[in-house]
Amino acid sequence: MRRLVYGMNVSLDGYIAAPGDDLSWSEPSEELFQWWLDEERAISLLLYGRRLWETMSSYWPTGDRQPGATPAQVEFARNWRDTPKAVFSSTLGEVGWNARLVTGDAVEEITRLKAGEGGPMRVGGAALAGAVMRAGLIDEYAVVTHPVLLGGGAPSSRR
Repeated sequence: MRRLVYGMNVSLDGYIAAPGDDLSWSEPSEELFQWWLDEERAISLLLYGRRLWETMSSYWPTGDRQPGATPAQVEFARNWRDTPKAVFSSTLGEVGWNARLVTGDAVEEITRLKAGEGGPMRVGGAALAGAVMRAGLIDEYAVVTHPVLLGGGAPSSRR
């Protein structure tokens, strides 16, 4: 059976994004970025909801070629491209970057994936993670709490 990890950055008041989906408050230090890279290297399948997929796929396919990219960012981009991904969406028509689109029931598909062979999986995206949490499928939480109060935005899990 595969393990399922939910990894996230969260504010002190429990938000993963500020109003307007602003993520700038969670810009990681080099040390934290390296920690996330080390965590990601251990994952064999990334599971994304549509919104997080759009954020990740808008930057990381070329993140290693961005001006000023650090060695850890270069490695993160390469690892991101190489790691298989499943994107759960009923509105997207296609996905790229070593990903497959899942349009059916996310909980059913993730339950099937967990029962199979393979290394650990990471779920990302508040709505998708919320559904998976309610189904009792998460084995481990990797939570980085940032010392900031956002006062609103996207909560750490959408109910």
